Amino acid sequence: SQENTGTPTSDTLNFVKELDAFPKVPESYVETTASGGTVSVLAFTAMALLAFFEFFVYRDTWMKYEYEVDKDFTSKLRINIDITVAMRCQFVGADVLDLAETMVASDGLQYEPVVFELSPQQRLWHRTLLLIQNRLREEHSLQDVLFKNVMKGAPTALPPREDDPTHPLNACRIHGYLYVNKVAGNFHITVGKAIPHPRGHAHLAALVSHETYNFSHRIDHLSFGEEIPGILNPLDGTEKVSADHNQMFQYFITIVPTKLQTYKVSADTHQYSVTERERVINHAAGSHGVSGIFMKYDISSLMVKVTEQHMPLWQFLVRLCGIIGGIFSTTGMLHSLVGFCIDVICCRFKLGVYKPKSMSVFDGHVNSLTPLLSENAEH
Repeated sequence: SQENTGTPTSDTLNFVKELDAFPKVPESYVETTASGGTVSVLAFTAMALLAFFEFFVYRDTWMKYEYEVDKDFTSKLRINIDITVAMRCQFVGADVLDLAETMVASDGLQYEPVVFELSPQQRLWHRTLLLIQNRLREEHSLQDVLFKNVMKGAPTALPPREDDPTHPLNACRIHGYLYVNKVAGNFHITVGKAIPHPRGHAHLAALVSHETYNFSHRIDHLSFGEEIPGILNPLDGTEKVSADHNQMFQYFITIVPTKLQTYKVSADTHQYSVTERERVINHAAGSHGVSGIFMKYDISSLMVKVTEQHMPLWQFLVRLCGIIGGIFSTTGMLHSLVGFCIDVICCRFKLGVYKPKSMSVFDGHVNSLTPLLSENAEH
């Protein structure tokens, strides 16, 4: 007899069929139950809800912070300033003196006579800014929200007045920018215009009466580096009222270079922390110094890289498969376990299908079907 040998294609198909890990069960062998259907509905509902929430997690982004040494010491540092002082512009001067006793030109600053008191709309804006600043101090995670929405945020500059001022222009708004060396320095606003000096610099304050000294001030904006709309800085909205004519306000600022990389903007900016101090100048009591506003800044040697990150698509698909497979397997095991426990309890206490059937006697038969006595017995 000849043996029928299969073709290579059929042998390959048979080998592949033997490797099938998902054998098909005929529908006639499958038994469906109401409990299984209920568990299936709950499982599919849980899968749909978790997959829906996982999609929102996939769409969300987060900020990653990395630290490294700042190796850029040759570039200039930009200081963005918008400060209002409660003195006339001809009586005050602003400039920067760095650690090398180099006086930085203040050509980028503008002196604008204004009214120190804010209009109702400006005061409302100022109060809102202070509330946001308080929330930022309490909840640091809100800074990530600002980073991710920098281009959507409103500018932090004080809005213009909506009314014509009736009071005299008794204050001076100093705003603009300065480029300084990346070394520690001192930006200050004090009485008199600054003049160059061989050993540093000086201010012409002799012609200004002490009775006109009033260094009450409001910092509408102070930032370092590239100015980015929507970013709030620690001193934005700060307002100080002087209790004495001879009073010194000091701000000790530590600047941290920051590289911001989001899906909307890429910028080299700077963050900073600040410590405030104020005191009255009284030489008789041993409190020496010069009346004015002094911002002493120092630059950190560490740089922070803030990068917005997103969940990769492959990770989202893996998590989605884990959710669907995990719920499917878990609900199946729970359903089998509960069913087994119910069978054990019913078998132990003779309940349900394990309950013994009652036997009735009718005319010598059990249930009128089974003979009670054999009729073949002979008398």
